Amino acid sequence: MRNACEQVVVLAGALALAACATTTMRDSWFDPSVRSAPFARVLVVTVGGDLAQQRIFEDMLAEKLRTVGIDAVPGYRFLPDSKATEAQMDAAVARAGADGLMLVRFKGVRTETEVRTSMVPGAFGPGWYGWYGSWYAVPEVYQTRIATVETSLFDVGSRKLAWTGVTETYDPASFRKDAGRLADIIVGALATHRLTPKGAA
Repeated sequence: MRNACEQVVVLAGALALAACATTTMRDSWFDPSVRSAPFARVLVVTVGGDLAQQRIFEDMLAEKLRTVGIDAVPGYRFLPDSKATEAQMDAAVARAGADGLMLVRFKGVRTETEVRTSMVPGAFGPGWYGWYGSWYAVPEVYQTRIATVETSLFDVGSRKLAWTGVTETYDPASFRKDAGRLADIIVGALATHRLTPKGAA
């Protein structure tokens, strides 16, 4: 009886996942000396992930940036599908007429495991002591998947880094579902530092 209970509890714990994805800004850095005015036009370029993910997010982030007054354009309109060279990047920025270059790097998904101990009842014996002594500890295993994205915004004129941030999405459902929230957090951080013409939508 006890072994059966342990197997059920441990299995249930091993399969436990959060009900929905949450995205947070883990770290960010801003250099106010690089940029004294909001960006007007930004070229959004993604690195990592598959081609579909890159295009989905470039479109999504460019759309979100436009809501706060930045005339953003996705990088795939100006760059090859394969990894771009420095010269190709420079040419893309010039063709786009951008004063800012945003590089988004998908750093991958890791799994964190947490083991917790819970008390569960076993077969009760006679009397109060039988009830008290029938509880025992079993481990529960919880796994959390965390997707990490690093975003950097460069000033084209000085070629210096104006802002960078690292976001984490816990238990991502799918890239398409989580992309909107991720873009909102990035745009909100830029608006906080007055790098956008108007506040975050």
